[in-house]
Amino acid sequence: MAFVIGLVIGSILGLTGAGGSIFAVPLLLLVLGLSLPDAIGVAMAAVAVSAVYGSLKNWRSNNVLWIQAGLLGVSGVAVAPAGRWLGAQLDETLLLLGFSLLAWGIAARMYRQATQNPEVSRVLRSSKLAAQAPTPSVCRLSSTGRFQWGLRCVGSLLLSGSIVGLLTGLFGVGGGFLIVPLLMVLNQVSIQQAIASSLVIIAAVSSSGFISYMLASPSVDYDLLTLIALGGVLGMFFGQLVATRVAGPRLQKVFAVCLSLIALVNIFTQLR
Repeated sequence: MAFVIGLVIGSILGLTGAGGSIFAVPLLLLVLGLSLPDAIGVAMAAVAVSAVYGSLKNWRSNNVLWIQAGLLGVSGVAVAPAGRWLGAQLDETLLLLGFSLLAWGIAARMYRQATQNPEVSRVLRSSKLAAQAPTPSVCRLSSTGRFQWGLRCVGSLLLSGSIVGLLTGLFGVGGGFLIVPLLMVLNQVSIQQAIASSLVIIAAVSSSGFISYMLASPSVDYDLLTLIALGGVLGMFFGQLVATRVAGPRLQKVFAVCLSLIALVNIFTQLR
């Protein structure tokens, strides 16, 4: 079943470019019966592997914004272990409630995006990316496309990365649902550039969170991790093959509804 869960997570990432990581924890809880801390740790590993795979596919696309990704990634990597530690101090029921609230918020955003901006839901993180015209925002690029340093811009990127790292450590999510809009709001970039850059950040921050979990846990089930990671990569590969045919606003709405239902089931299961 671990391999099947990996397939599901990877397929969702390949089809929609989002949502795979937020599905990981509920599936690990419901299907494999892991404790919430273990589910979060395993989810971070699965997210990191999938993000690395997607980053390698976009490596030569020239869409990765290395300075912005570096600033977000460094602050996220620094804060993710703190989020992991904080999660270990909280009651499991409270932590699960917080995760479910986050899942419902992401589902609502996915559904609203598919309704109001359907063209955005057709852009896939694992697809071949082509740059589009940038839009004005907090951070500026020169006429030649070079990053322009500024206190407000750098501070905003570092703060955003810290928030992403905290959520990653707490709940085991990749943070792509937050990173992409943050990059677009703070930077003068296209959605394709934001998506390509987000995968690099997700890979770094999720890896940091998983390492902190691995150091704090006396026994890590590496066989389970391997099965889920292999399933995730394979699922993302096959999801990408059919993504251009089926991905779109309707599919994103379906996943948003499924995510809401899974979060609801997790809450009822925990309360019982």
